[in-house]
Amino acid sequence: MITRYTRVASLTAAVFGLMVVSPASALELAQAQETQPAQQTAPAQPSAKGAPISEQKIEAFAVAYLQVDKVRQEYSAKIGATQDTAAKEKLQSEASQQMVKAVEASPNISVEEYTTILTAAQNDPALAKKVQEKLQSTAPAEQAPAQQ
Repeated sequence: MITRYTRVASLTAAVFGLMVVSPASALELAQAQETQPAQQTAPAQPSAKGAPISEQKIEAFAVAYLQVDKVRQEYSAKIGATQDTAAKEKLQSEASQQMVKAVEASPNISVEEYTTILTAAQNDPALAKKVQEKLQSTAPAEQAPAQQ
């Protein structure tokens, strides 16, 4: 049970890192934020890093990431418009819960797998490039207007 909360906290930290930076920079920022919680789950990490991540999992990650990003955008605007610190904290908590739900609702990927892929992409530039390519091909219509 504690491990699950640690993973949720890791995901939350990673996702909040995505709130203010591009996906490539966010991967680096989230990795730094996950270092402390990952120490508790470190025994599970080496086996995940040793195995290659399938194209199906990368695609599932991309779908989940895009859903998490929608939540991030929605709550980022709300948090930015709020002056009260307590209200901001409440919104951040709500955003964290919604982001976790977005990953849980995504097909073919768990919160643990999402976090593992996110962490692996931060440590492996080749994987990060694959993830970025998959993100661009998964939602070209969504990303094109944002880039212009």
